[in-house]
Amino acid sequence: MSTTNHTPSTQTPSTNSPYIHGYSPQEARRLGDQADTLAALLHAGTAYEPGSRVLEAGCGVGAQTVHLVRSSPGAQIVAVDRSAESLNQARAQVTAQAPAAPVSWHHADLRQLPFVDASFDHVFTCFVLEHLQNPAQALAELRRVLRPGGTLTAIEGDHGSALFHPASPYAQAVIDHQVRLQSAAGGNALIGRELHPLLTQAGFDAITVRPRTVYADASRPTLVDGFTRRTFIAMIESVRDEALSAGLTTTAAWNRGITDLHRTTDPDGTFHYTFFKATALKPQP
Repeated sequence: MSTTNHTPSTQTPSTNSPYIHGYSPQEARRLGDQADTLAALLHAGTAYEPGSRVLEAGCGVGAQTVHLVRSSPGAQIVAVDRSAESLNQARAQVTAQAPAAPVSWHHADLRQLPFVDASFDHVFTCFVLEHLQNPAQALAELRRVLRPGGTLTAIEGDHGSALFHPASPYAQAVIDHQVRLQSAAGGNALIGRELHPLLTQAGFDAITVRPRTVYADASRPTLVDGFTRRTFIAMIESVRDEALSAGLTTTAAWNRGITDLHRTTDPDGTFHYTFFKATALKPQP
């Protein structure tokens, strides 16, 4: 979802979309809140063996890198992003939380990675493909640098899976505006449902896609605050100016939609969202 950890720069915007949520300190905090809230859900089952080389493709501000380091303390993490600013934030965050972690940092584009073929045992990417105009191109490059038999893990959201109570056409509209804006910028906020065909077309084997569902109600206050309020609604709120500038909505309609989304965090409200986690292998020759 565009609760994304990836923060591409605005270089070559004709090929990769600009990061629709911006680079503010508030956005960096939101990414951290998101990663921490969803760590158990998204990282469960992902642990890399000591000594293995793991490429984190699109590390952004390091929100997911911290959790990779914690779950695989003996692995050598190579974190790549095309935003130098985000890399600096990621390096600072990981150094502060895990100063001895074996992480190296590279400023590079996922379409043309500075690594020889079969450089890595594993590839991990989270909330990255949704921001690319041509995710198949990036997947082909990730396949190139992965050794035969190596694994790829890709995690993405799908805004079409957002279900909530109380129901509101105004709340649904502001979500739809975010989906439309991301599409106009070259991304795809509905990409979760497409992971299997994308990985198949990129030439991966043994593809498995499993849904990871978030459900928040009054009995789960940590998820209500950490996910519904501080991750999902905050993400939608971040595109307000773009939605108004594009003429997709009016101030009154936008405010009503956001107000109704916040109603889902009330004691009688509920919110549901599905992420999709895919694993795959690079075929042996």
